[in-house]
Amino acid sequence: MKKTRVFSGVQPSGNLHIGNYLGAIKQFAELQEKNEAFFCVVDEHAITAPQEPEILRKKTLEVAKLYLACGISPEKSIIFIQSHIPAHAELGWILNTFTPLGELERMTQFKEKKENKKAGSGVLAGLLNYPTLMAADILLYQTDIVPVGEDQVQHLELTRSLAERFNNKFGETFKIPKPTLNKNSARVMGLNNPDKKMSKSADSKNDYITLLEEPDEIRRKIKIAVTDSGSEIKFNPKEKPAISNLLAIFSAFADKDIKTLEKEYAGKNYAQFKKDLAEVVVERLSPIQKKYGELSDESVLDILRKGAEKAEAIASKTLGDIRGKIGFVSR
Repeated sequence: MKKTRVFSGVQPSGNLHIGNYLGAIKQFAELQEKNEAFFCVVDEHAITAPQEPEILRKKTLEVAKLYLACGISPEKSIIFIQSHIPAHAELGWILNTFTPLGELERMTQFKEKKENKKAGSGVLAGLLNYPTLMAADILLYQTDIVPVGEDQVQHLELTRSLAERFNNKFGETFKIPKPTLNKNSARVMGLNNPDKKMSKSADSKNDYITLLEEPDEIRRKIKIAVTDSGSEIKFNPKEKPAISNLLAIFSAFADKDIKTLEKEYAGKNYAQFKKDLAEVVVERLSPIQKKYGELSDESVLDILRKGAEKAEAIASKTLGDIRGKIGFVSR
């Protein structure tokens, strides 16, 4: 029986945090066990915002190392860098020619980022075309399912629409991918601002915990994390968003359901709860940090090169079919 094919990727910009881990990378490691998995470091997406070249190179390897440290295995998954496969950019351009401008302008992330741009900095075309490149990433590999966060569901819907549009015009070409959402931890909120998703671009570093954070810094950040009025440790995102977010994080790291945690901390105060939460996070991140420290750049580059060879064989086959169908002349 043919395995289900999974594709996803993470941008090498900023510092990966526990929201990235719980909402994406932890799920990647689980999905590779029963599926044919492709996990990419999406450096072409990263340059939709200005990047310093040396930092981009460093962060690209950092994300690849964190994939491996978090349990993604080169024996079970194909791990590679997006820019190592030229087919991503070419298919992204082809899909642009099938995408009405209005559809891209209606993307929620584009509208939000456009509004957040500082006066005079402008909006680059790459930001507008981000969703068509994401569609190319997914469709190149005839992907069945895509693990996504809630903020990416709209982009995946556009991917599905573009695949159907192309198939209707040129015949069966792309599989129509489906999203898979980790509902328990797909949206980890900020420690300082539980009304907004945890983000590596947050104004304050106290709003997130990075995967490589020092233990004492983890303890400090959780200790000063905002809480709600009252003292009851209860999951109620509308009335108690801050403690609900901390409960969700505790649940995901401790592998305990939230109801169990509510019972364990009934009658206890926020300070004790946060102290225990910090120790759980420190304990679970420790082996990831240890494994990360053991990985050399050269060993990781070797894995990425081998992954790119495997990915390119599949991507080239898909792109060759597309090129023929739209009328490009073969070499």
